[in-house]
Amino acid sequence: MITTLLVISIILYVALQLEDKLSIPSPLGLIGLSFLTHYLFQQTPLLTGDMEHFAELVVFLLPVLLIADSLELKLADLKEHALSLFYLAVVAVALSVVLAIFTADWFFGQYHLSVAAIIVLFAMVLATDPVSVVSIFAKFDLPHKLKILAEGESLFNDATALIVFVFVGLYALDGGDITATYVTETSLMVVFGSALFGFVIGLIGLAALKTTENRIAEMMLLITTGYGAFELSEHFYTLLNLFGAHSHMHLSGILSCIFATITIHHLMTRSIEADEARLDRNQERIQQEAQSVDSSRNVIAYALGRIRISMEERDRHLRTKEDVKLLALVANTILFVAMAEIINLSMLWQYKTEIIAMFVATTIIRALMMAKFAIITNQTTHMTNVNFRWWGVLTFAGIKGGLSVVMLMMIPASFEHLEMFKAVVVGVIMLSTFIYSGILLVLIAVNKESFAREVAEEGAHH
Repeated sequence: MITTLLVISIILYVALQLEDKLSIPSPLGLIGLSFLTHYLFQQTPLLTGDMEHFAELVVFLLPVLLIADSLELKLADLKEHALSLFYLAVVAVALSVVLAIFTADWFFGQYHLSVAAIIVLFAMVLATDPVSVVSIFAKFDLPHKLKILAEGESLFNDATALIVFVFVGLYALDGGDITATYVTETSLMVVFGSALFGFVIGLIGLAALKTTENRIAEMMLLITTGYGAFELSEHFYTLLNLFGAHSHMHLSGILSCIFATITIHHLMTRSIEADEARLDRNQERIQQEAQSVDSSRNVIAYALGRIRISMEERDRHLRTKEDVKLLALVANTILFVAMAEIINLSMLWQYKTEIIAMFVATTIIRALMMAKFAIITNQTTHMTNVNFRWWGVLTFAGIKGGLSVVMLMMIPASFEHLEMFKAVVVGVIMLSTFIYSGILLVLIAVNKESFAREVAEEGAHH
């Protein structure tokens, strides 16, 4: 265990150094170093060693990654870009699956995949990795609206892809009848039910946060709220059965975790803004009292005390956010180290044609969805206009992540194409991590001056 801790710490340190010195995105450095470490010490598996245990590890660490990413989103931004994010995270995913159904025979005709199998396969490779996107964008001065679109899409996209996978793909694979009514009712129930449930858990967590002024306790309550929303949502049917409902209703743990965290973050941010306004008022009061001949020491002392309390609350909230980011960074490192252990190079080589076909297919489909999005945004005043530069960034921000492997583990072991699906999903994750990240870096570097102008214009506008 100590060796494992040392290896993870060294990998994270070197990856961060590569990011700071050479501008290599940390996910790229982490996965490259993880592979190097694994093949240098391949006789000693560090964490998992197989896909089943890796999937369990992803589920264990996923909430902290969602919490950290959700803390980057502001409710005002979500409201402003709600329509755009809905298209990117919901409509685009649904249209991509529909397009995949009609074109899958071009890529996998020899396997004669059923509609259910196609939905399952493409839902897995449509799920994106918000950690990689946030990590890359954090190192560059990009327009705020572009960041919101890319980071928000990558965060909510996971929930949509998982809903399509579980409630449509697996349901049909198990013999269920897919109808427009079923898809609509199930989607609305899961999405709005998960959002409402997450909101309620967030309010409970916020009430608990008000009981402490300890920064560490505050951080643990934030983590507990996110994990609690995730776990309770995934086992929502158990809660209903406790009250005698006898229901099998499932919710989305990802969505509930996101909404619980956003609820807490929004109200915490409002509290910080109120504190800052109170700071300004207290400072003005001190200045007025100081200029008065009959200034009251008690009034000045009270005002100074309020300033100190406000500053402590603001700093505690901000440091808690930084602490959660650190936890997420360590969690992400663990995931990349574990991912290196489950890669079977011989299996990937065996299905290299299918992997490349899927990678090309998903890239083309994503490019088309982003192009359609750009066209729509330029024809309405209710959405942020997307230019050619932004289209390129949004297209290659679709880096895949560990959630796809979790979905793999949900497929019945008796499924005849399971081995091919495993190879394709893992292969696409690897290709997207290296190729998409590289293209993103080039796109941002080539358009650096244009992005700088857009940032300046955005700042002047605000």
